[in-house]
Amino acid sequence: TLRAMPVLRWPLSALLSWLLAWGAVWFSSRWGWVGWGALALGLVVAALLAALQRARWRRAIVALGFPVSALALGLPAEWPAWLWALPLLLVWAVYPRRAWRDAPVFPTPVGSLEPLAKHVPLAPGSRVLDAGSGAGDGLRELCRALPGTTVEGIESSLVLRVVSGLRARSARVHAGDMWALDWGPYQLVYLFQRPESMAPAWQKAQAQMAPGSWLVSLDFAIPDVRPQAHWQISTGQTVWVYRRG
Repeated sequence: TLRAMPVLRWPLSALLSWLLAWGAVWFSSRWGWVGWGALALGLVVAALLAALQRARWRRAIVALGFPVSALALGLPAEWPAWLWALPLLLVWAVYPRRAWRDAPVFPTPVGSLEPLAKHVPLAPGSRVLDAGSGAGDGLRELCRALPGTTVEGIESSLVLRVVSGLRARSARVHAGDMWALDWGPYQLVYLFQRPESMAPAWQKAQAQMAPGSWLVSLDFAIPDVRPQAHWQISTGQTVWVYRRG
């Protein structure tokens, strides 16, 4: 299946799914199918490939990518067919290959980290890292929740690094890979990643961070590790707080 092939990590699997859907449309035109017949074939191919994705949100993105691009290309009719590739280039720029193993860009909800100061006693000037700062929502929440600390972010996408830096001007945003960065200098690391990321993140924290430092995760718990604290936010998600022993 698509998901079983290492080369087809997300979002490459989405890009190739859209390519195959458009390829089906192109081949159908060679067979004499035009208009709604070709569109229907493309929709079927997109739907079948979407079903191979594990996560519901990925299935939705794969399934909707083809009809959205087809709708855009139909208005106006004289647009050249290669224009459908422009959104793919934008995705590639925003989400470079080295970030594919990490979570997509999902914002940290406003107010979700507000109780942090009550549960995590940090000295003034402590360094706090948003590992994968995305568009800057997590940075903004960390700055609000932990005043007096030095909030930093790391982001592999140049586009998102610029965006997060502009949106969270009181934080410093570094370019790079969150997994390659040494977490040792930080007293708290915040993550909003994927379930599969949590065990490696805890191993990295255990190996690099000082005893008594903190790892905070939105939505996903660390398997078989007891949290120091946790709370549910308005979206139904849970914030998990862990202390390095």
